Amino acid sequence: MNGLRFAVAGLLIGALAACESSGSDTTGSGTVSPDSTAFAAKLSELDAAVDVWRSAETIDAARVAAETAANLVVGSNGPAYGDRNGDGSVSGETSAGILPGLDGTPPGAASPLADTSCITRDVLGGSWDDPAARWDQMNAAITDWRPDANTMPTLASHPMRVVGWSTFTLDIDPTDPEALDLAHEYAGHAALHVAISSDALDC
Repeated sequence: MNGLRFAVAGLLIGALAACESSGSDTTGSGTVSPDSTAFAAKLSELDAAVDVWRSAETIDAARVAAETAANLVVGSNGPAYGDRNGDGSVSGETSAGILPGLDGTPPGAASPLADTSCITRDVLGGSWDDPAARWDQMNAAITDWRPDANTMPTLASHPMRVVGWSTFTLDIDPTDPEALDLAHEYAGHAALHVAISSDALDC
């Protein structure tokens, strides 16, 4: 995942070039739209959290980073937002996440870009006409997941899958001698989904 933050910045440059040639997704001054900039910034935060999680030297550090990642996706009005690891503080504190809240508010950083087919397909994962139902789908997939029965591919939204891998990391028994290795493995999965979400901006 190292270097993906630079790739996100590169996405903005690529998006600017594409928009200048197509005449779309720009402001009157020919710059990348504020919506694209806000989305890329939120993805950069998520990327940084997953990078810390993936290289954490202790299971406690991995759990903090996993909490950060999940909170950045769901936002303050999203499912299980807050102190997910029970350490008395909220890591990844944010108002709006990448995805809409439980009742659709705040709308989330990806929502204004819903007219972009790749954002709808890979980030939003489809329509958000019923936000509560979408989150229920994610929660069910997380509940049904087992190490030998991966339910994450049932979720079209790749940021939702990041929340899944974050949750599984937070559920690891910290006394397990393989706890940190598992956390790193789960972070690797999350990193792939962040990369796909980033690619959607330049699709």
